[in-house]
Amino acid sequence: MIRDDEKAEKVLAEVLNDYNLADISEKEKAMLCYAEKLTKNPADMREEDIRNLKELDLSDRDILDLNQVISYFNYVNRIADGLGIELEESRK
Repeated sequence: MIRDDEKAEKVLAEVLNDYNLADISEKEKAMLCYAEKLTKNPADMREEDIRNLKELDLSDRDILDLNQVISYFNYVNRIADGLGIELEESRK
């Protein structure tokens, strides 16, 4: 998505505050919206969620990859939380 570390840090800070206000494309906002919904309310996912992504030119493969990455991180976080594992802070 971003290959510029400085821009990535800036976008991350904006996204953490409110991705709707971040300086990112509509496609990136839609992907984050999908990720948020799949993470917080997975039972509420509907066909229109996929259709919205397709309207922004994401392919079926793109959507599958997006879904798998989101789901993987949710899975890993739930395992860590369920076992009381504290993740290491990243080193700079």
